[in-house]
Amino acid sequence: MNGTRLYHNRRCSKSRGALELLHERGIEPEIVAYLDSPPSPADIQALLDALRLPARQLLRSGEEDYKALGLADESLPESALIDAMSTHPRLIERPIFVHGGRAVIGRPPERVLELLP
Repeated sequence: MNGTRLYHNRRCSKSRGALELLHERGIEPEIVAYLDSPPSPADIQALLDALRLPARQLLRSGEEDYKALGLADESLPESALIDAMSTHPRLIERPIFVHGGRAVIGRPPERVLELLP
């Protein structure tokens, strides 16, 4: 988790904005098109560790899948939430910028700058 990468959805304005900010600073992150190639549960756990967040805070609760899968149930274990995000990557909040072993959710996009010197 030490590389510089952006978990990116090109259709998301926040994600495009974060990428533009990085490009303006001469940073070309590895682009992870997570909707096309969903991260494994282990990858999601590594992201959560770098973000220092519980799985529930990485979920997009407004997505149809969130409701359909009953993910509002507070009794669900972390592993169930992580598995749901791996199987249904639209549930993952975006963009996620990883740099130097740390990560931030780029909402607003300017948050990606927090990890830069």
